[in-house]
Amino acid sequence: MGTVTGRSAVVDVLIVDDQPPFRSVARAVVGLVGGWTVTAEAETGEEAVRLAADTRPGVVLMDITLPGISGIEATRRLLAAAPSTTVVLMSTYAAADLPADAADCGAVAYLHKEDLTPAALRALTAT
Repeated sequence: MGTVTGRSAVVDVLIVDDQPPFRSVARAVVGLVGGWTVTAEAETGEEAVRLAADTRPGVVLMDITLPGISGIEATRRLLAAAPSTTVVLMSTYAAADLPADAADCGAVAYLHKEDLTPAALRALTAT
């Protein structure tokens, strides 16, 4: 299981987005971060919860708007089962326009999809 704290050699990442082109971009960005690897991808919130239980990622990059349950609800369910997971909500919305329940779902941060960079991901593990 990957972790985002301490001296773990690898951070396992689950990418959750219903758009294949964005998942491809996110995979490429994660690949530029030393020690990070994408271990799974999901298109729906339900699939994300199942895959997280199976793969135990250290970091989940979670789109907010998904088919089925939202990324916000998927984050709640995922963290109920694995509270040490780092979940980052992502969207094309401005932070001020996020649904109100995004603030209390347990995610550690919000990242606009245009701001997904290796530096932004590294900042998640800065100690």
